[in-house]
Amino acid sequence: MSRLDVRKTYKLYIGGAFPRSESGHTYEVVDTAGRFLANAAKASRKDARDAVGAARKAFGGWSGRTPYNRGQILYRVAEMIEGRHDQFTADVVAAEGLTKVQASKVVDAAIDRWVWYAGWADKLAQVTGNANQVAGPFFNLSSPEPTGVVAVVAPSDDSLLGLVSVVAPAIVSGNTVVVVTSYDRPLPAITLSEVLATSDLPGGVVNVLTGDSAELGPWLAGHLDVNALDLTGVDDPAVAADLEAEAAVNLKRVLRPSDPDWTADPSISRMSAFLETKTVWHPVGV
Repeated sequence: MSRLDVRKTYKLYIGGAFPRSESGHTYEVVDTAGRFLANAAKASRKDARDAVGAARKAFGGWSGRTPYNRGQILYRVAEMIEGRHDQFTADVVAAEGLTKVQASKVVDAAIDRWVWYAGWADKLAQVTGNANQVAGPFFNLSSPEPTGVVAVVAPSDDSLLGLVSVVAPAIVSGNTVVVVTSYDRPLPAITLSEVLATSDLPGGVVNVLTGDSAELGPWLAGHLDVNALDLTGVDDPAVAADLEAEAAVNLKRVLRPSDPDWTADPSISRMSAFLETKTVWHPVGV
C-alpha cells in the first residue's frame, strides 16, 4: 500500500528555538520544476524584532568567549554539516536543480568554507591588529573588536555555499547575526539552522528568518539595535539604495550588494568588514 508524504511546515530559528511566525503566515517552497517541497514560515517585522533582541542578548556571551573557543565551536558545526551531508545534498538538488554529484560538491565546498573561517578565529587579531609607531614614550596598540548585531540578506541563488560565505565570517569574530534566507530556496538554510540548534553554538548567535527580504529589510535597516547590514543578497538596486539610506540614520556599517563567485578562494575582507578597531595608549615604563 502506498503511503502519503508528510508535508513539512518549517519554522523560524530565533534565540535557539523554532517558533512559528507570529503572523501565522506560511508560503509554499517548490523545486526548480515547480513541485511542492514544503511550507516555510513567512517572517513578519515582529519576528525580525524578536530575532534582533535574541542576537543582542547573545552578543555579550559570544563576543566574550576566547577566539580559540569560538573556533572550536565553529569547527564542531562543520563536523555536524559533514554528518548530514546526504540531507544537505538533497536540499541543494531540490533548491538549485543540480545533479546529485554537483550538489555533493557544493556541500563539500560549504563544509570546507566553514572550516576555513573557523581556523581564522584565533588568528584574525594578529592580522588585523598592530602596534603603531608614535612620536613619544608610549605604546600605541590597535586591536579588532566585533561590531555587534549584523543583519544579513543571504544570496538568493546560492542557497548553501553563498549562505555559509556570509554567515560564517560575520560570527567568527564575535558578532551575532540575523539572516534573511533566500525566499525561493530556503531549505538548505533551514537544515543549517537545525544543525546550529544541536551544536555547541549558543542560542541567538545565528537567527534564521525565512521570508521576503523586501518586507523585512527596511525593518532591519532601521532597527537602532542593529549595528551593521550585509546587503549581499539584495538584487534590486533601488531597494538597496533605500536600505542604505535607512541604515545611515544610526550610522550602521553597510556591505553593499554584490554577486561574487562563491567558488573562488575566500579572503579576510568579509571578516574585517564587521570589525571595529580599538586603539590603546600606554606609557612606556622607566
